[in-house]
Amino acid sequence: MKFYARPRRTPQVIIVSLIDIFAILLIFVIVTTTFKKMQPEVTIKLPESKSAVSADSSEEPVVLSVTDDEEIFLDAKKVSLDELTAAVQKLIAEKGRPNLAMKADKKVSYGFLIQVLDALKEAGVKGNLSAFTERK
Repeated sequence: MKFYARPRRTPQVIIVSLIDIFAILLIFVIVTTTFKKMQPEVTIKLPESKSAVSADSSEEPVVLSVTDDEEIFLDAKKVSLDELTAAVQKLIAEKGRPNLAMKADKKVSYGFLIQVLDALKEAGVKGNLSAFTERK
């Protein structure tokens, strides 16, 4: 029995179909990175509320964030409890009476929140203080 060896063809890569695949991958990468949201500076687990209402104000509020390890951020700038009164007074002097909204983690101690609210009162914050909550 005699076997004939076929002549081997050299392998070829079809470039045209690879260019299509690379173009689709490139479009996918561009689209996914364009729509990626900015990561927040502070991660906070908000408490839930059944009766929460969305604010109707068109003006963006100044956000006061309190993390679970009792760190305070005023518009993403870290401030201590002692500096909070002066920072809010400076903000009021610059912007008049800005809308102030508090974003406090649900693990923050009640005593620390009272200290923060006292500092805000000393700074001259009067009226309605909005709070961020999660809808239940």
